[in-house]
Amino acid sequence: MTLDKGTIGETYTVKKIDLPEQVEHRLEAIGMTIGGKVSILGGKDHGTLILKIRGARFALGRGLTQRIEVT
Repeated sequence: MTLDKGTIGETYTVKKIDLPEQVEHRLEAIGMTIGGKVSILGGKDHGTLILKIRGARFALGRGLTQRIEVT
């Protein structure tokens, strides 16, 4: 499933990131790596998601979270 379909309050493991190389490198720099844990803290129905990645909070738009596969 993709990250945008996740449930608030749940923690997921990143399986695949299908984004342009430059964006992938930026996400890796903030700690979102394959096999890493991501928690969904909040979000709006069709807006941004608030995520916890390695103890820090980040907001990512649905355009990005739709292309990140998690389990």
